[in-house]
Amino acid sequence: MRSFPSSDLSRNAPRVFAAAEDAPVSVTRRDGENLVLMSQRAADAREQLLQFAAQLIAITLDERGSLADRMADAYPWMLALGRADRERCAQDLVDAARASFATSQEHLIAAELTSWRETASALAAGLRDSPVDWLDAVDAVQRP
Repeated sequence: MRSFPSSDLSRNAPRVFAAAEDAPVSVTRRDGENLVLMSQRAADAREQLLQFAAQLIAITLDERGSLADRMADAYPWMLALGRADRERCAQDLVDAARASFATSQEHLIAAELTSWRETASALAAGLRDSPVDWLDAVDAVQRP
């Protein structure tokens, strides 16, 4: 984490703000505890990670049903997935959460959660694997 003295906020605020847009920065103070300055996006991502962690802890402590069943109770969109995909989704979400916690990279769980939720939405909308009729080279339209 980059660090800036508090005096830089008044003397060179654009530089401090630009750094805080990239990653949280520490603002050191002589007369008090250091502060952390970050973008709203970073703060929201951390909040989302903490909310997911709280939900995941509650899910894993429950002993009724499989992990996939318990996660589908918390995330009803998972019910649009087939049984095998629900199991894979549950494990992928746990793995992504562990990676996010271990690396402080909130986007890992957010991306995994969004990916699975969008897949479930597409399946619920009727978008399924269907055979694709490809044109043969002889059927292709020739250039004028």
